Amino acid sequence: MEKFIEYKDFVKIPEEEMLVKAEIFNHLMQKRRTVRNYSSEEINEEIINNCIEAAGSAPSGANKQPWHFVIIKDHKTKTEIRIAAEKEEKEFYSGKAPEDWLGDLEPFETDANKEFLDKAPILIAIFEEKFSFDESNNQKKNYYAKESVGIACGILITALHNAGLATLTHTPSPMNFLNKILDRPKNEKPFLLLIVGYPEEGTMVPNIKRKKLDEICSKF
Repeated sequence: MEKFIEYKDFVKIPEEEMLVKAEIFNHLMQKRRTVRNYSSEEINEEIINNCIEAAGSAPSGANKQPWHFVIIKDHKTKTEIRIAAEKEEKEFYSGKAPEDWLGDLEPFETDANKEFLDKAPILIAIFEEKFSFDESNNQKKNYYAKESVGIACGILITALHNAGLATLTHTPSPMNFLNKILDRPKNEKPFLLLIVGYPEEGTMVPNIKRKKLDEICSKF
């Protein structure tokens, strides 16, 4: 196999078209909202597969691709995850979390009840592979694993929104129960639990405002 190949897939397009594409994409992403109320309507798994393949195109340190995605549709498994997650959440809301953190959460009216975990049609658990193994079962380091998995998750959320689905990022702490429930090896660390589905009819979302460009971007 050749060490390098010519990058023929990149096609330069006119600046006017670039601007239109950028504006359309920005407009699409500005409509993305975190959703906590889900319909149980099923989703074609091919849609999810395509979005995960897109996430797998993310850049990673030394191209180690240190991620693993688990699609969860089985109701019994989702209920197990909900029970384990709510146990951690109850500890969080009943004394584990600092008062200022709980104060910041008040506008969102969240609590330890996570009904979306067994009502949404699909959960995707994303694992960070802290290290991997070669063909001889020798342990190999993965570089910038956390950063790489974070980028992949961003692409996945974007791909799912682009496909017409709503998502919620869920990170109960700790999440080690996911390894046990989903039978994942010790070299994988739970990174994110992504809830995926269609918003329930009449779903309300917090009336938040996003920071303006000049608040998040500097130019020199």
